[in-house]
Amino acid sequence: MADKSDTAFRTISEAADEIGVPAHVLRFWETRFTQLQPLKRAGARRYYRPIDMALLRQIKALLHDDGMTIRGAQLVLIGKGVAAKDAPGTAAAPAALLAAAPVPGTHRQTLIAIRDRLVAALAA
Repeated sequence: MADKSDTAFRTISEAADEIGVPAHVLRFWETRFTQLQPLKRAGARRYYRPIDMALLRQIKALLHDDGMTIRGAQLVLIGKGVAAKDAPGTAAAPAALLAAAPVPGTHRQTLIAIRDRLVAALAA
């Protein structure tokens, strides 16, 4: 399979291969992490956007690399937990900033919020 552009949407099998987990794990994560909302088309086909891929990478890192529980990872993603990488004295990870973006409203509002968080992180 040829490499896709970073901005391309991915099917569930492509996303699973890229993240390194089975497709059923991605479907399970969708039920546990409300921030994860891939586009769904006819026949419930899922398409993961670049922001979904960034969130999947962060979820995998929290669960697999940092050894967090699902509840612990949920708290980190909503900003009420502390990830090992975000301990006092360290800079916040950009993926954490993306995942904490507000869900309601339009996509434009979400993108503006992400941009503002990234600007603040880079200025710190």
